[in-house]
Amino acid sequence: MKEILKWVVATALGLIARLVMNRYRPGIVMVTGSVGKTSTKDAVAAVLAAQFYVKKSEKSFNSEFGVPFTILGVENPWGNPLAWLKVVKSALALLLLPNHYPNLLVLEVGADKPGDLARILRIVTPDALVVTRLPEIPVHVEAYASPEEVREEEFSPAYALPTAAPLIICADDRYAVDMAVRTPSRIISYGLAKDATVRLSDIDFYSEDGTVAGMRATVSIGSVQKDLVVRGAMGKTQILPLAAALAVGAAFDIPLSEMCETLSNYQAPAGRGRLLVGKNGSALIDDSYNASPAAVEEALMTLRNFPRPFSAEAPKGRRIAVLGDMLELGRYSVMEHERVGALADESADIIVAVGIRARAFAAAAQRAQALVFENSRAAAAELPNLVQPGDVILIKGSQSIRTERVVEALLADPADAKHLVRQDKEWKRRA
Repeated sequence: MKEILKWVVATALGLIARLVMNRYRPGIVMVTGSVGKTSTKDAVAAVLAAQFYVKKSEKSFNSEFGVPFTILGVENPWGNPLAWLKVVKSALALLLLPNHYPNLLVLEVGADKPGDLARILRIVTPDALVVTRLPEIPVHVEAYASPEEVREEEFSPAYALPTAAPLIICADDRYAVDMAVRTPSRIISYGLAKDATVRLSDIDFYSEDGTVAGMRATVSIGSVQKDLVVRGAMGKTQILPLAAALAVGAAFDIPLSEMCETLSNYQAPAGRGRLLVGKNGSALIDDSYNASPAAVEEALMTLRNFPRPFSAEAPKGRRIAVLGDMLELGRYSVMEHERVGALADESADIIVAVGIRARAFAAAAQRAQALVFENSRAAAAELPNLVQPGDVILIKGSQSIRTERVVEALLADPADAKHLVRQDKEWKRRA
C-alpha cells in the first residue's frame, strides 16, 4: 500500500511539474554523476546567478520527488501532512497566477535504482548537462547488474540533450570521455588533463596567516589564467566542482575573471570536506555526508598530504581516519572495504572503524593503530578523549552510519554544529 501511495504521489508531482515547465519554459542545467553532484550544482548556480535569475536544487533534492519540489519551489513535505498543503498552494499559484519564474534551473539528478533517471527525464530534460565523475565502482551498484549499468544510467541525461547543446564532462574520467563521443553534443571538459577546456594545474593546500585554510589551483581557459581558491574545504574534490562551474559559465560566454570573482565567496556544502576546528587544537575534515570507494580514496589522499603541522602554532600531530561503512556496494562490498582499508593504512596513523563492514578497514591495518566501534554513537562517546593537539582527523562514512555525530562530538565549539550535515529535526529524531 505504501509503494502504491508513493507511486501516486510521484506521478501527480511529475505531472504538475511538467505543467509548470511548459508554462514558464526555463533553461535547464542538469548535474549528474556518481561523485560530487551537490558541490557542483551549488558552484554552477553561483556562477550563473551573476547573469541570470537562477533557482537550484536545495540540499540533495535529486530524485523523482526532489526535482518536482525544486521546480515548485517548496521544501520537502515528507513527515508533515500540513506541508503538503503548501505544495498544493504553490502549484496552483504557479499555474494560475502571474509569477516571475526563474529563467534558469540548476537541477541535481541521481539514481538509486534502475529507471530513476528515466522517470526524472519524463518530467524535465536538460539544455546543458554536467557529468561529474563515473567511477570504477559507483555507489548504489548493489541495485544494478553491473557498474557499467550504473554509469550508463548516470550518463543517460546526455542522450536527452538537443544537438550541439553543451555537455560538460570531467576530462580526467575515462568513462565520461568515452561515453561523450557517442553524442552529438558540444563537449566542454574540465580537469587536470592537458586537453581540458577548463584546465586545472598546481592544485595545493591554501594557507592564510600560516594556517591551512582551504585549497588553491591555477585555472586556464585558452590563454587566460586565474587563481582559484576554495576556503574552508579540503581536497582536490573541492576544486573540481568549481572547474565544472567555470566550464558551464564558458558555455554561457561568461568571462573567466567574472566567474572567478563570483566563486571567491563559494563555500562547500555541509559534510563535503569542510574544515572545522576540533577539540584540543585539532583540525577536522568533515566529509560525513556520504561515502563511496572513489570518494573515500580521494579523502584519504587529502589526509595523507595534509600539511603537518597544519599551522605555525600547532604541534606535529597524528593523522586519524574515522571511516564508517560504505553501503550499497553489493557483491563489491568486501573487496572495496579491503582495498580502501589498505589505502587507509598508508594514509593514517590511526584508523577508527565505525560499523560492521568497516571492520575490514581495521583488519587491513599493519602500520597504523586500529580502533573499532559498533556505531557512530559509541565512537562519538570515546574519541574526544583520544584527540591530541595537532591531530588532523578525517571523518567519512555512508549516510546511514551518521558519522556527523562523531564530528559533532569532536568540535571545539559546540555552536559549530550548525555547519554539519543532517541537523534538521527530521534527521535528529532518527535513531
